[in-house]
Amino acid sequence: MKMKHVFHAALCAATLGTALAGGEGWTQDFEAAKAEAAKEKESLLIDFTGSDWCGWCIKLNEEVFQEDAFKEGIKDKFVLVELDYPRDTSKLSEETQEQNAKLQEAYAIQGFPTILLTDEEGRPFARTGYQEGGAEAYVKHLDELLKNRTTRDEAFEKASHLEGPEKANALISALDAMGLDDAVVGKFYGGVVDDIKAADPEDTTGFVKEMEAKERYAGFESKLNEFGQKGDHEGALSFTEETLKSGAFEGAEKQQIATIKAMILAQLGRFDDAATAFDEAKAVDPDSEMGQQIDGFKQRVAAMAEQGAEDHTGHDHD
Repeated sequence: MKMKHVFHAALCAATLGTALAGGEGWTQDFEAAKAEAAKEKESLLIDFTGSDWCGWCIKLNEEVFQEDAFKEGIKDKFVLVELDYPRDTSKLSEETQEQNAKLQEAYAIQGFPTILLTDEEGRPFARTGYQEGGAEAYVKHLDELLKNRTTRDEAFEKASHLEGPEKANALISALDAMGLDDAVVGKFYGGVVDDIKAADPEDTTGFVKEMEAKERYAGFESKLNEFGQKGDHEGALSFTEETLKSGAFEGAEKQQIATIKAMILAQLGRFDDAATAFDEAKAVDPDSEMGQQIDGFKQRVAAMAEQGAEDHTGHDHD
């Protein structure tokens, strides 16, 4: 048995005596895993899972991770990391729970299972989840995603020999090819973003403008979620209306916020106002993906209004 596999087994055994869902060969110690990946010149495969409640996580584990075809197929390619978010937290130490919470936030994980492939520094280059087809098909899928790292590194190397907007475009293409969330790009590729800004100070690519717009929208969403958590629909409506009046957003973000306003009005039972708001949202860009969906939203709200009127009439007769 190779020393690295002895290392993996020892690491798992040392993790509070907890049996990880993925079985032997997995660790929940993120920093130790990064150190091993650097030593062995491998990538990390990080499984964000809910081992005792998430049905798709359990299927992925049973159909793929526990199969010999997976274990053999990923050998010498990945250090395996299981980050678990169980309902029964007694199986995890407080230290591990804190680590996992920080990593969930850092990698902007919103659903389970999420599988991230990262380099030894923890910089992600691919993201996936459950895939049908079993272990052998999943290994082939991972092999394709693993090429993202080579493509990324080659693109960064090529960009290092370029200057100006040409360099900026090469770096932007490298980031786009990985298909990562903007928050993750900002967190783990901040240096690359800085290089893009330095190479193209006039922002001829529009990259900086787009990134700033997305950051503003993320701030809007965060504040809106606060109202949602409190169940404060009136507050959410006022906040959304003030945001639209501020003129801080345009294009896709403005249309998204205008659509949210219409949906809040519908939740408040203000169906006529919601219909008008949907029309205003569509007018921002009728041909966009969102613009083409708005008529469907409007029809569903109209059906809700009609059903509400029928229910009210029925109660009056009772």
